[in-house]
Parts: sequence; structure tokens; C-alpha cells
Amino acid sequence: MKKLLPWIVVLGVLAIIALWAVNVYNGLVENEETVESAWSQVENQYQRRADLVPNLVATVKGYAMHESETLENVISARSRATQITIDPSNVTPEQLAQYQAAQGELSQALGRLLAVAESYPDLKANENFRDLQSQLEGTENRIAIARQQFNDTAREYNTKVRRFPGNIIASIFGFERKPYFEADEESKHAPKVEF
Repeated sequence: MKKLLPWIVVLGVLAIIALWAVNVYNGLVENEETVESAWSQVENQYQRRADLVPNLVATVKGYAMHESETLENVISARSRATQITIDPSNVTPEQLAQYQAAQGELSQALGRLLAVAESYPDLKANENFRDLQSQLEGTENRIAIARQQFNDTAREYNTKVRRFPGNIIASIFGFERKPYFEADEESKHAPKVEF
């Protein structure tokens, strides 16, 4: 019996370490899934905005045909923004920056379109336009919330990936940090609208 006691202790310690490693691994998997789910919500809100754009453009077209360059810029920016897709499990800071730049370009084009609409009192009074503008504003708020939730879940995940001793399990199984959404350079300056 005395010869087995050291082996029992060693096996007990190994079992505790194995249970700890499994627990940490499962926690990292759960957090990674939460980040991917949060990313899906970001994409969902951007898609909602992209779906509203054709209706908004069609409504403005009827009132402001000579603003065709502005309308074409919106359509073109929407096209570029919807072409970029990201795999949330393998997202890199560069991919996220490219995605964010395309979405920012669409935001700027929409901002110019809404500014142009201010010149048309009949358009501003149009119920369809007001409804679409309201939906677009609500969508922009949803995008901001979804991006914040993504950043929150990415921060929680990144903390677990970097914190000792979980970082050991993370490095063994290839869990890597996730990038954050950051403000674009253009958003630091007020947009300049000229008529």
C-alpha cells in the first residue's frame, strides 16, 4: 500500500491539472463563440443598412434627378461594403480595418445624400423619405450598439487568452487575440457639406 500512495498522489495531481485544462479550454471556446456571435450581429446590422439604401436612393431619385453623382456614389459605396466578408474565427486587424473602411465610405456617402435631401423641401416632407431616414438613423444606432457589444466580447475573450495561466492553454490550442473596432480617422473630423 505504501508503494501505491505516491502514484495515487501523482495521478490525483495529474487529474486535477487535466480537469483545470479542460475547464480553461472550454471557457476559451465559449468566449470565442460569443465573439463570433457578436460579430454576426454587427454584420446583421450592416446588412440591414445596406438593404435600406436602395429604397432611400429610389425615393431621392424622384425628387433630385440632377444629383445623380451623389446617388451613384451611394450605390457604389453600398456595393463595395457588401462585397467584403469576414470569417469571425480568423479575423485579422487588417481585414477588420478594410471592412470598417468600406462601411465608413458608405456612411459618408449616405451622409452626403441626406445633406443633399435637405435642399428639397418636398422630399423632406415625403412620408416614405422620412420613414426611411428614421429607419436609417435607428440602424446606425443599432450598428453602434452591435459594434460596442463586439468590442466588449472581444475584450473579455482577449483577457482570457492573455491572462496567466489560461494563456498557456490558449497558446497550446492556438487561441489568438481578436481585433477591436476602432474609430476611423474621418470620424474625428466633422463632415464638410457644400452646396
